[in-house]
Amino acid sequence: MSTLAVEPLAIRVTFDEDTMWVDLADGRRLGVPLAYFPRLLRATPAQRQRCVISGGGIGLHWDELDEDILVSALFLGIGDRTRNEQPEAVVARDRKTQT
Repeated sequence: MSTLAVEPLAIRVTFDEDTMWVDLADGRRLGVPLAYFPRLLRATPAQRQRCVISGGGIGLHWDELDEDILVSALFLGIGDRTRNEQPEAVVARDRKTQT
């Protein structure tokens, strides 16, 4: 259950060198550091651009990267939940899925 008054809906996702920008249906634009999502940080620009906006705008998905993000979680400051893993384990797992 979200604690937000209105569910934020993504309509567009873009990137610069270190930030993911999410344009919302209500006109707001949210910037999130890529450091919050190591898979996106390590991805190529082309891989980042292959984002699918799902659920009418409530989710962001990168099939190739095995990354799923709820837009509402971005507002709550929730980053990658796999950060509890050792960085080497995350890198090894990601390399395995890319082959």
